[in-house]
Amino acid sequence: MSKTIFITGTGTDVGKTYVTGLMVKKLWEAGKRAAYYKAAMSGNQRRPDGSLIPGDALQVKTMSGIAQPLEEMCPYVYETAVSPHLASKLEGNPVDMTRVLSDFDQVCSKYEYVTAEGSGGILCPLRFDGQTIQLEDFIAARDLSCLIVADAGLGTINAVVLTAEYMKTRGIPVKGILFNHYEPGNKLHEDNLLMCETMTGQKVVACVKDGDLDLDISFERLEGLYEENGGTIR
Repeated sequence: MSKTIFITGTGTDVGKTYVTGLMVKKLWEAGKRAAYYKAAMSGNQRRPDGSLIPGDALQVKTMSGIAQPLEEMCPYVYETAVSPHLASKLEGNPVDMTRVLSDFDQVCSKYEYVTAEGSGGILCPLRFDGQTIQLEDFIAARDLSCLIVADAGLGTINAVVLTAEYMKTRGIPVKGILFNHYEPGNKLHEDNLLMCETMTGQKVVACVKDGDLDLDISFERLEGLYEENGGTIR
């Protein structure tokens, strides 16, 4: 079986993709067949031939050096820089859960470790047009455990605690918190770490500083965050 985890954030632009890239990089550098998956991504640019570039997938691939082709990483890629549910409506290409799950299972069948990333925060909808698909529907369908990525700065206590509490009430398993833009010695950041751990009961498993090229966590600790589920390795 492949080992998987889902990365969500406390909101947009907290650095989920950057942190995810560091996670995948550490797995790849340890010799593991690592892969990335995101059900839908919006705000993407076009190539000269008019095709859309899956920007987050490209960033993770570039950062990590994984061999996985971009075409496997995201089934729904949109140009409009809004939530996927609205981008899909505006562009006439609605997210279909059957395809999302089928493509995810195919990735899981080929790789040892699959890191799935969400769009925006945990409540970001993938589809809302008479049919509703939430990120948590994908998480539940494949029984994924999650990590929460948060900005280390001002406002993160409220954002982290609300995210963690929502996930708890919905029965979504959380394995820990990752702080991004962390500054060692910054009293606010250090206190935010303490308060988030105290108020959620979750550990901050790693802190990422601006410009970090490696995740400050042992491979063994990182590997232990992933759980067996998904497709069978071929």
